[in-house]
Amino acid sequence: MRRFLLILAVIAVGSLGVVTAATAAGGKGGSTRSAAPSLLVPDASVTYQPAAGAADVNPASPVSVTVEDGTFEQVSLTDPDGDVVAGALNAEKTVWTASEPLGYGTAYTWTGVAIGGDGVQVPVRGAFRTVAPSKAVRGVINIGDGRTVGIAAPVEIQFNSHVEDRAAVERTLGVQTSTPVEGAWGWLPDENGGSRVHWRPKQYWPANTEVTVTAKLYGVAYGGGEYGAADIGSTFRIGRAQIVKADARSFQMVVERDGKQVASYPASYGLASDPNRNTRSGVHVVTEKFTDKRMISAQYGYDVVEKWAVRMSNNGEFIHANPASTGAQGSSNVTHGCVNLSIDNAKAYYDTALYGDPVEVTGTPVQLSSKDGDVWDWTLSWDRWRTLSAL
Repeated sequence: MRRFLLILAVIAVGSLGVVTAATAAGGKGGSTRSAAPSLLVPDASVTYQPAAGAADVNPASPVSVTVEDGTFEQVSLTDPDGDVVAGALNAEKTVWTASEPLGYGTAYTWTGVAIGGDGVQVPVRGAFRTVAPSKAVRGVINIGDGRTVGIAAPVEIQFNSHVEDRAAVERTLGVQTSTPVEGAWGWLPDENGGSRVHWRPKQYWPANTEVTVTAKLYGVAYGGGEYGAADIGSTFRIGRAQIVKADARSFQMVVERDGKQVASYPASYGLASDPNRNTRSGVHVVTEKFTDKRMISAQYGYDVVEKWAVRMSNNGEFIHANPASTGAQGSSNVTHGCVNLSIDNAKAYYDTALYGDPVEVTGTPVQLSSKDGDVWDWTLSWDRWRTLSAL
């Protein structure tokens, strides 16, 4: 029993000695921590997006560098010419993010310094390379910023190459309107050396609608090694609701604006007995107009210049003045497919016509179709139109 008590006394004295030694290490009024715990403070850790050494990086993908257990003192990302990519640190100086897209087929290099909680510097360094497309494909929107167009105007994006992955492209396309409008994208057969996609509303656009089209195409893989060359977009306005009612059986061309008839002109339509001279029935769309338009037909042997010509399809159909058919206007159809008016009436209509105005032709034996030009969107039912989407 005596020996057991002696052992306890030795243990107690030893413990007291440890406490005294720890206090002494801090000095009078100093910390009770020894230098040893500083070894537990981790070094700064830097991670990159994309990873250092990465190749074939999409230039539109996010680019950033992050430090854990430290802060950045300085960060930069440069191209081979030494040009610095725009970017900024967050408030905590733990993340630097690029604020501009990168270029195609370019090597980028990281430089900079991070400081860990232990005060040790960690270099920011490394490099990566962006993808080099076989071709950078451009797209063009048919309606420019600030324009006013008619209520049947389709939005068209024409590409300068064939688009293989149409779904990938279509996912980047957007149409925002000031009033709700139901519509859909539809891919039409390639034209002018490249693919094209139209956005068509289910019904005519509501008058006075503001429209913004966005196409975030830069960095989009089109397939076959081709990528989008640039983002594009446009903001425009739908004008008044003007519709031409062109019933060939009436020998009149009626103009309605915002639901009211504003004009009725004696007219002559295509000769019904010749299918090649019929004016096509269906919803045409105004695309161009000319004060003077040369019209040529080798088949029918004419080469004339007609005034106040408004194109309503790409198959040669116009609304235009024709003094030669004045005697038939209002009583019979004798033209080669165009809608003939007098000079004064053609000028009056010409002055009101906008790109995208619908011309609704009825009462003829031949229907407008995809063979009659590039704007045949309204010849399809809504259900049929939606099948042209790639999504």
